[in-house]
Parts: sequence; structure tokens; C-alpha cells
Amino acid sequence: MLKKLKQHQFLFSELVKRDFAKKYKRTILGMAWSILSPLMNLIIMWLVFNNFFGNNVNHYAVYLFAGQLVFSYFTDATNLGMNSLVGNAGIFTKVNVPKYLFLFSQNVSSLINFGLTLLIFFTFVAIDGIPFTWLFLLLIYPTMCLVVFNLGVGLVLSALFVFFRDMQYLWGILTQLIMWMSAIFYTIDGYSPMVQNLFLLNPIYLYLRYFRKIVIDGVIPTPQFHLLAAAYALIAFAVGAWMYKKYNHEFLYYV
Repeated sequence: MLKKLKQHQFLFSELVKRDFAKKYKRTILGMAWSILSPLMNLIIMWLVFNNFFGNNVNHYAVYLFAGQLVFSYFTDATNLGMNSLVGNAGIFTKVNVPKYLFLFSQNVSSLINFGLTLLIFFTFVAIDGIPFTWLFLLLIYPTMCLVVFNLGVGLVLSALFVFFRDMQYLWGILTQLIMWMSAIFYTIDGYSPMVQNLFLLNPIYLYLRYFRKIVIDGVIPTPQFHLLAAAYALIAFAVGAWMYKKYNHEFLYYV
């Protein structure tokens, strides 16, 4: 896969430029929406939930932003990735190119948006009086896991979307369920240890919990936590890669 990416480096770079430009085409604010959209969502959620949970959570604004940051990147990358094959059928049905290039280019666009939002997140961290330490460098790890996980889920979704167009509606419902089960705006401290462990079955909760542990708690997660984060990412990517390899030729007949 890496070898083919290198062979089609020019095409990949052009796809990234196209996808990023297309996202903000004919918008007045352009790239500013990458910052304004999650910021407005954060303000709305803070106004709604602050009175219910804010008194029980230290640095609630940062706590909420960390959850919103991870979840927004996940939904943006997977929603864009789901349409990567169908939306580019006019290209790969005429030219023999690796089909995952379209998904990867979409994810680069989402990753750029994530990076811009991350800068705003660190601004909130500074305003909230949380000291910056060397532990913040460890945020590279959950970010890398999240990138691989999003690629894997995107591969699965884009393959399924070719055969089942209902996936866009099913995925919309499922992402809402994931949001409510990721403890974005509430804390799970009031639950029993067994229930708290069940939350770790949700990869998105695991990744946003990593952010909160580093930034707010100032502690390094356990080795088991690291292994589980990597396992979710690798399993999702392996399943997605297998689906692309298995149904590579069938995509041409269904798009």
C-alpha cells in the first residue's frame, strides 16, 4: 500500500488539494469554518450542560472541548470517507488507480481541520490555567491511533456504501449513539467500576479519555490503555483493508 502511494504521489497530492478546496468552495469564511463550527458546537454544549455537570468536573470547558475535538474529527473523517468511492466513481472506473487513494485524501482534509481545531483547544487550555508540560507530547500517540482508526472505519464504510446506500442513514444514527456513549459532556465517575470498564469498549471514548488524562489529570495512561488504543486502530484498519482487497473488482459493477 505504501509503495503504491509513493507511485501515485502526484495524484494523491492533487486529490488532497481538490478535496480541501471543494469543502470550502463558494463559502465566504472558507477555512474559518474549520474553527468556527466546532467552536460554536462547544459553546452551545457548554451553555446547555454546564449547569448539570460543570460543577462536578474540573476544567469543564476543556473537558468538554477534548471530547468534542475527538468526536468531531471522527465523524468528519468517517462521513467524508464513506462517500469517497461513490463520489469518485467517474475517475477509477476509467483509470486504474488504487481506490483507497480517494479515502486517504479525504482523511488528510479532515486531519488538517483537526489540527486547526487542536490549536484552539490549546488556547482554551491556556485560558483555563492548565500548565503545559512535556506530557502534552504524548498526545501524538492517541492522535496517530485515531488517524488509523478513522482510516479503517472509512474503508469499511466506503465499501459498504457502494453496495448498500442505506449506510449513510444507518451511520448517522450510529454516530449519535456513539456520541451519547462517549461521555463527551458528562463524567462516568458515578458509575460502578464494571460499568466504567464497559465504556472502554467504545474506541472513541478511549481516545478522548487519553486526551483528558494527559491534559486535565496530568497522568500517563496505563500500558494496557495504550495497547487497547492501538488494537482498536489496527483491527479497524485490517478489516477495512481486507474488504477493499476482497471487493476491489466488484466496486466497478456497483458504482
